[in-house]
Amino acid sequence: MSQLTDPATTLSPASAPASVPAHGRATALTAAFLRGVTAAGLGLGSFAVLAMAVWISSPYPDRGPSGALHVAAALWLLAHGVELVRPDTLSGTPAPLGVVPMLLAVPPAYLAYRAARDALDADEGRPQLTLFGAVATVTGGYLLVGAGAAAYVTGGPLTVRPLGAALTLPVAVLLSAGAGAWKVSGRLRGPLPLWLPGGLRSLLVRTVWASASRRRTTVATRAGAGAAAVLVCAGALLAVVSLVWHGGAAHASLTRLAEDWSGRVALVLLGLTLLPNAAVWAVSYGLGPGFALGTAATVTPLAVTGTPALPPFPLLAAVPDGYGTAAHRAAVAVALVAGPAVAWFTVRVASPPFAVREEAWRPGETALTAALGGVVCGGLTAALAAVAGGRLGDGALAVFGPVWWRAGLAALVWAVALGVPSALLLRAWRLRERRVRPVRERPVRKKPSPKRSARKRSARKKAERVRPGPAGPEAGPVPEEAARGAGEASPGADVMGGAGSVPHQASAGGAKPAGEPDLLDPPARTTGGEIPEASTATGGSGGPGGASGSGGAGPDVTAGPDGTAGPGGPGGADHVTDPADWHGRGARQARWAAFRAVREPSPSPRHDPRAGTDEGAGTE
Repeated sequence: MSQLTDPATTLSPASAPASVPAHGRATALTAAFLRGVTAAGLGLGSFAVLAMAVWISSPYPDRGPSGALHVAAALWLLAHGVELVRPDTLSGTPAPLGVVPMLLAVPPAYLAYRAARDALDADEGRPQLTLFGAVATVTGGYLLVGAGAAAYVTGGPLTVRPLGAALTLPVAVLLSAGAGAWKVSGRLRGPLPLWLPGGLRSLLVRTVWASASRRRTTVATRAGAGAAAVLVCAGALLAVVSLVWHGGAAHASLTRLAEDWSGRVALVLLGLTLLPNAAVWAVSYGLGPGFALGTAATVTPLAVTGTPALPPFPLLAAVPDGYGTAAHRAAVAVALVAGPAVAWFTVRVASPPFAVREEAWRPGETALTAALGGVVCGGLTAALAAVAGGRLGDGALAVFGPVWWRAGLAALVWAVALGVPSALLLRAWRLRERRVRPVRERPVRKKPSPKRSARKRSARKKAERVRPGPAGPEAGPVPEEAARGAGEASPGADVMGGAGSVPHQASAGGAKPAGEPDLLDPPARTTGGEIPEASTATGGSGGPGGASGSGGAGPDVTAGPDGTAGPGGPGGADHVTDPADWHGRGARQARWAAFRAVREPSPSPRHDPRAGTDEGAGTE
């Protein structure tokens, strides 16, 4: 239930529950009042510390510490929007100073906001204040300190008009404290005032006050505030670029106004506090209305009317000189970001990404919310323009800065004209039908196991190093498949090796021993085209024309057609190698059989029914 309708949260002792004692309510009111006093004291003290630091670093402390404290109190009042007066001028006429440094206004406003929020956030067991009670007590404590500061600055280098301070200071404090109380309690809910016109009441009920449109109102408020923030950021970028472009003039103005480093530091700090003001001026310039530099001069991207009255100040050196060029027209890009910002902040809630059409808002609701966001953006821009400008004196400097209603109206037009179509287009884009592309499944290639790869590499290296030893009784038998694939060899000869094999070439270390064949040498052929028959490796009798021996290497004799020694024998012609037979299937099988015979142990003899003998036995 809202705190406005809860009877337990009133300040009246007569209507309060009996469980809450009177001294508890008085304690809560006193605590809220002291929170306001503390918030004002903290803000005033921070300004005093800053002023004393500048006075200590100054080489010409003419007025002493009291003058510095007077300036600190005057700046604190200026941060609340109170217009100051300079009594000592060259003309003798007091000159007003009404341009509020917007960065200086942030600490006091936040302190008042925090005091009201903490006053409503009571601890458990303590009485709870109402929204109006908390705001009233916090504001009262704050204004007590403000009245003392306004009385203190009287007679100093900067004074205030009592009537102006009495009208301006309470408004600033009430706005800040009200925002803090609103944050804790939520917005007000209730019937609209009866004094409003009927048409306006019906419009507010349909758009703002109705429960069905409450969410739309919240989204429009956030969209307008977001668009205004984007506008200020774009204006700050434009102001910084212009200041860098006119850096020489700004440096000359700084050195002319202050000769010592402490004075220059003070001018730089003052320029930093006025940088948000320059951003709002740049926003008004980019929107089109521009800003006034006196009562008779206005600067816009397309024209400069009158003669600008520019006082010597480094930040004012960034004011554009001239108009109508491409650089001046490019400043209109600041206005182009308002509409898309309103559209994006609206559609991100009205049509979230990947939302279906049934879940999204209707086009009419989206367009209406974007239009309301443009109205909020225009109102906030007008308020910022009103705060950023002011008076710097009488006469020609009575109007200085953007005209608030022109800037607000231009922001409203740009935001609505570009925001509504952009919101509808973005909504249509997010609700479009998406085609799902089929995903191709790529075959996954199995990577060989590291252990298996290592075993393969190790076996390959061993096979390259292995060479069969000399033929003899200790050599293993050759399998029958290798013997059959060797060609037309005689049954009494080993496949590769033994006496009568192909003679080896001499190596670098000398001739190879007899009976040690090289598996990589191609087999020799006779001139007749037949493979020679070698003698057995067991020392048995050779073939026709062969020589007998016992485990040794006999002469390389090949048989001719008639059984005598052929050309391959001693003294005969060289052997002729046939590469086709060397790379044939039978020759490869024979070589692999020889490799296996070297690496694997000899198998046990077993009976072969096709040959009628046991495998592994010698051939007689």
